[in-house]
This record gives sequence, structure tokens and C-alpha cells, in this order.
Amino acid sequence: MEFQAIPIIRIFDERKAKEFYLGFLGMNLDWEHRFEAGFPIYMQVSCGNLVFHLSEHSGDCTPGSKVFVNTNELDNLFKEIISKDYKYNKPEMTTAPWGAKVFEVTDPFSNKVLFNEQAKT
Repeated sequence: MEFQAIPIIRIFDERKAKEFYLGFLGMNLDWEHRFEAGFPIYMQVSCGNLVFHLSEHSGDCTPGSKVFVNTNELDNLFKEIISKDYKYNKPEMTTAPWGAKVFEVTDPFSNKVLFNEQAKT
């Protein structure tokens, strides 16, 4: 049995969301949907098997949430992200209390993504 959890992340501005998730985080836009012109957008972004749904629909999720993401390429991801010219976010690599290296980014809607790489034993 396999599972894949896909968090739904509340957004309020399509342009700002794309600037952050596509431009800054380097994710791909897989698809987007609106019931009709002028309605809220719902879209999927991904990077490998990391998948987020981004929604302007008010009932879908809570703004200001946090997503915990495990990776085995934290150093490379961190270097790629900090090399971007994104003035609203300058993450720092730290060591978490559980011994893992981590860094956190905050999107324009106060949602946080914590990238984690377990300590090698």
C-alpha cells in the first residue's frame, strides 16, 4: 500500500503565489482550474514527488499553515533557493533540536514550508 499526501495551501493572489512557488522554490505548474473567469484559482505545483495544491477558495484550508518536507538533498536545495533574487525571503540553514539540518521559507500568505534532512547516523 502506498500513500502520497498532498497539502492544500491557501493563497490570496495568483501572481504572488506563482512568483514564490514557481520562481523562488523552482516548482513546476502542473495544472490550474477555475470554474469560470473571475473565480478563485486552484492549481497544482510540483518538484519531483513533492506536490502542493494551491487554492484561493476560502473553504479549502487555513492560511498560515506549515508543511514539513523531508529531503535527502537539503544542501543543494538550499544553495539553489538562496541563489534566487527574491527579496521577500532569505532563509538560513540551522540545526533542529532533533539533530537534523533544516531551513524554512514563508510564502506571501504566511504559510511556511520547513525543509528537513535527517542527521546521518
